[in-house]
Amino acid sequence: MLEVSDILARVRKIALKTRRLSDHVFGGEYHSSFKGRGMTFSEVRKYEYGDDVRTIDWNVTARNREPYSKVFEEERELTLMLAVDVSSSGLFGSGETTKLEKSIEIAAILAFSALQNNDKVGLLAFSDEVELFLPPKKGKAHLLRIIRELLVLSDPSKPAQKTSIDKALSSLSGYLKKKTIVFVLSDFLDTGYEKSLRILAKRHDVNGFRIYDALEMAIPNLGLIPMRSLEEDTITYVDTGSKSIAKTYTNDIDSAVSYFEKSFAQVGAPIVSCELNEDHISKLLQFFKAKHR
Repeated sequence: MLEVSDILARVRKIALKTRRLSDHVFGGEYHSSFKGRGMTFSEVRKYEYGDDVRTIDWNVTARNREPYSKVFEEERELTLMLAVDVSSSGLFGSGETTKLEKSIEIAAILAFSALQNNDKVGLLAFSDEVELFLPPKKGKAHLLRIIRELLVLSDPSKPAQKTSIDKALSSLSGYLKKKTIVFVLSDFLDTGYEKSLRILAKRHDVNGFRIYDALEMAIPNLGLIPMRSLEEDTITYVDTGSKSIAKTYTNDIDSAVSYFEKSFAQVGAPIVSCELNEDHISKLLQFFKAKHR
């Protein structure tokens, strides 16, 4: 069980690191990547050479007997929803960092980038059920709560939990009333969510961020060894030298990854795949730059 003092220390550490990144690196990229709901009228000013004649306010022009133009500005306020997979498979990591820890740091970077742009941020933490839903709000205190809650849900001593991306996406469709930027952070070792993804993507800007560990993509030949299922909390002895077992395992993993890529492509939702040892900062920057081309 995580101690409160440990959680608070980790919140401060993550917040300090990710806030600095969002301030100096991601703020402008985030703003450019996600547009506001449209253009809203701001004011009128005297017509200047080069102004579009379609912006001339003819009523003001007639009253003042000289041309005036309407000025519009982007209606900037947006909502960011972070859908983070906190199921037990996220507790795996062959190095110093688990998949869930990586997800939390990426979620924090996105949240502080949204804060810098005065956008609302919400959280849906899910396993095979919705573990926590925090409605979108503004403010640093709300963001720190999001990080804190995710750290609590990353406790390795918690009971085993399976994954249902379908449950998460269908729940979001019910929760979200206005157009929202949705980031789904998961290892996507699941299928059967194409329909709920299609429904969600019709109204919202959905983005998939897959975090995986290269070691779990194939079974190394280590002979007969005990293997623990994190999502079922069971231990089974597996002959890793068996070609049929290795092939079945690899096919299952490849099928889940292929399903993820095809499902998001079919609805026009962009994706990112990041291995645990890869630099997620550069991955995010590449994503943002591709998004606003």
